[in-house]
Amino acid sequence: MSTAILNQNLAPELKAQSLRDRMRLIRNMFWSVICAGASFLTLVPLFSIIYLVVTNGIGLLTPSVLFELPPAPGQEGGGLGNALQGTALMVGIALLIAAPLGILSAVYISEYDRRSMLSGGVRFIAKLLTGIPSIICGMFAFATIVVSTHTKSAIAGGVALAVLALPTILLTAEQALLGVPHALREASYGMGATKFQTIFRVVLPEAVPAIMTGVMLAVARAAGETAPVLFTATSSAYWLSSLLEPTQSLAELIYRFGKYPYPHLIQLAWTASLVLVVLVTATNVTAQLVFSKKGRR
Repeated sequence: MSTAILNQNLAPELKAQSLRDRMRLIRNMFWSVICAGASFLTLVPLFSIIYLVVTNGIGLLTPSVLFELPPAPGQEGGGLGNALQGTALMVGIALLIAAPLGILSAVYISEYDRRSMLSGGVRFIAKLLTGIPSIICGMFAFATIVVSTHTKSAIAGGVALAVLALPTILLTAEQALLGVPHALREASYGMGATKFQTIFRVVLPEAVPAIMTGVMLAVARAAGETAPVLFTATSSAYWLSSLLEPTQSLAELIYRFGKYPYPHLIQLAWTASLVLVVLVTATNVTAQLVFSKKGRR
C-alpha cells in the first residue's frame, strides 16, 4: 500500500524530469545543428576562393612557368621564376630574423621571468603588433633600411616581413611552452639538470610541434603580404643577383598583373595565386606531418 502511494507521489516528478530531459535533448540538437551550419557556412567562401583560383590559374600552370621571367605587358609566354625566387628569399630572411628572436623571447617570458613588468610589456606589444596594418610594417622597414641603403631590396622586404611574423611566432611559442606539463620540468630537476638544460633538452623539444604551427602561420602571412614589399622590395623583371637590389615577389606580381588590361597577364596573376596557395599549403602540411611525428615519439 505504501509503495503504491509512493509511486503515485513520484509519478509527477518523474514526468517532469522526463520532460526536462526531452527539452534538454531538443536544445542540444538545435544548437548542434546551428553550430554545424555555421561551420559549413564558413567553408563556403574558402572553397569558393579555392575553386576560382584553381579554375582560373590551372591553364598556364606548366613546369616552364616556374622557371621563366615574367613577360612584358602585351606579350605572351613568360612565367613566375624571379617572383618565386624573391618570395623564397624574403620569407627566408624574415624567418632567420623572427624565428630565433620570437622563440627565445617566448622562452624568457614563460620560463625565466613570467610575471615581471618586462614580460607583461613584451606580451602587450606583441599582441598590439598582431593588429597593426601590414603597410605600417612596410613603412618601418622603408624608413630604417631603404632610406639608409638608398635602394629597395630583398633585405628590406625580409625585415618588413619579419616584423609581421615576429608577434605570431612569439605568442604561439609562449603558449606552446606553457602547455608543456610542469611534471616534466620537475622530473628533469629531480635528475639534477639545470634550468637551462631542462628548457632546451626537455621543454623545447616537447613544445616543438606547437611552435612550428605558429611558425607556419607566420610563413603563410609573410608570403602573401603585398603592402610591405611594395614599399621595400618593389618589383623586378630580372633574376635576383644581389640581396641589395629590387626584388620581385609573388604577391606583388599578382597585384600588378591583376591591374593590366591584358588577358594573358591577368591569367598569369591567377596562376601565381594558385602557386602561392599550393606552396603555403604544402609547407604547412609537411611541417605538421614532420613535427607531429617527432612530438609522438
